[in-house]
Amino acid sequence: MSQTSSSPALKALTDWWAEMGVEADETQMRAWKKAAEETAKAAPAPPPVPPERLPRHLRKKTHEDWVNDAKELAAGADTLDALKTAIEGYDGCILKEAARKTAVFDGVQGAPVMVIGEGPGGEEDRIGLPFVGKAGKLLDKMLAAIGLSRTENTFITNVNYWRPPGNRNPSDEELELCRPFVDRMIELGQPKLIIAAGGVAAKSLLQSRTGIMKLRGTEHVLKTPGGYDGPLFPIFHPAFLLRRPEEKSRAWRDLLNIQARLEAL
Repeated sequence: MSQTSSSPALKALTDWWAEMGVEADETQMRAWKKAAEETAKAAPAPPPVPPERLPRHLRKKTHEDWVNDAKELAAGADTLDALKTAIEGYDGCILKEAARKTAVFDGVQGAPVMVIGEGPGGEEDRIGLPFVGKAGKLLDKMLAAIGLSRTENTFITNVNYWRPPGNRNPSDEELELCRPFVDRMIELGQPKLIIAAGGVAAKSLLQSRTGIMKLRGTEHVLKTPGGYDGPLFPIFHPAFLLRRPEEKSRAWRDLLNIQARLEAL
């Protein structure tokens, strides 16, 4: 009996014939093989798997491709809510794979003051909003001291929208992927003044290597590709002040500078 068939189904058939003591008919075998080959040719090819549904290591997009995707998505958003949806649907940042939620913004859209932090911590990752943990509660007190509130006149966001593992700082590459969204957030919000909370946010926004100890206490100018041009004030991150309460006096002076600048605008 010939065992030349390449089809598992045909081999199973011939094996069954052998077990039953039936001698295979070569003519019939050739007919079965031909029919199987014609059926395989006629079967439609399975649809390709969309790149976004492939495991990350099988995707062929480069870091630059993902940055360009972020730029296109950001440019296509004409409202803050549309931008939030675009960020939540963006899969270019690997941090998203381990995060529970995307924390985009909180507060009053179009507010005169925009606070920009570094990214979500544990509580922010659980709830999906920026600055809602212990540091967030301290931030609310700091803002209240100069007449600001996320429920009345302040908008709060981050330079990164997904919690890094172990609460580490986001990498330069991760911040670069988020930057088009950050710039568009500022351009759509058009704040009169920006507060950069912490060294990660301040250095990222200003593209600076200078630490927060030297950046704080002075006014800087932030410009975005879309034409925003406004004052930016770096301050200590509230989480830093929780660890170093002796720095609160300098933080208070920074807040008074911000209050005076706002009154002058």
